[in-house]
Amino acid sequence: MDEALASKCQIEKKPMIDYEKFDSEWRKIGLSGPARRALVDAKLYKVSDLRKITLEELQSMHGLGKSSIARIRQIMAAKKISFLRS
Repeated sequence: MDEALASKCQIEKKPMIDYEKFDSEWRKIGLSGPARRALVDAKLYKVSDLRKITLEELQSMHGLGKSSIARIRQIMAAKKISFLRS
């Protein structure tokens, strides 16, 4: 393949996030992979970080299903943490 064609074929590579560095708290409470990735992508690394967002914002995140949200709410109640009020 000549250099001109090779340069056209190159795909821009985005840095991969090492989710395991950030999702340990979510892993401990048993959230699914998509739910953990959605939370890490939103820069929410621990349960106490959920104080920064509303329940509606959490529910709108791609990757968080009803069971993940129910589990998060259960843990938040146990820790007496509440969502930001809208």
